[in-house]
Amino acid sequence: MMMWPEPRRFEVDVDAGLMHGSGTRYQKRLQDLNGLYADGAAFDARLASGGQEVVYDVTDFRPSSSAGDLITGVTRMSPGKIGDEFYLTRGHVHAILDRPELYYGLKGKGLMLMESPDGETRIIEVLPNTACYVAPHWIHRSVNVGDEDFVMLFCYPADSGQDYGIIERSQGMKLRIVDDGAGGWRSVENPAYTGRSEADVLALLERGKQVAA
Repeated sequence: MMMWPEPRRFEVDVDAGLMHGSGTRYQKRLQDLNGLYADGAAFDARLASGGQEVVYDVTDFRPSSSAGDLITGVTRMSPGKIGDEFYLTRGHVHAILDRPELYYGLKGKGLMLMESPDGETRIIEVLPNTACYVAPHWIHRSVNVGDEDFVMLFCYPADSGQDYGIIERSQGMKLRIVDDGAGGWRSVENPAYTGRSEADVLALLERGKQVAA
């Protein structure tokens, strides 16, 4: 008899922002996110008062690393700001660049901040019952712009991998998301941002091909 992969069922607790029975969970606390925010003094002041606050919490199911499989999970982001900049995730691009990702809003109000390797930007607002498709090759980062937990379901190819360093190497993403002072948000240019040269972009695409091979 063939040994087929076993189908699974999971319970999504929207209020808690968790997927029960997934098998994998990790958290990022404020102290883990040093260097992500523009206002370093405000970040240091918050750290001095503790720094143990969980900014985001991820539970996911990783059945395999096969190209034909899927990783599925739930991410919960706390509300908050450092200075006038909203809480955000580290962000990444997939190590195999042509792998997409799908997000589905369950609770709260957030954004998917995206950037192409050559510096184009897109921002999609994610609300409950909103699906956000992150196309292949796009760097992406989640931002909670509401006053409650921001919860999303996500799904992506199991062999995708993550490259977090691409954002660090450019001194952050091209845009930052800040409070507009009127109960909303606005995007501002990141003055520290270092764009990628054409050679950098071509090298990135070539590396993606090699990883996939």
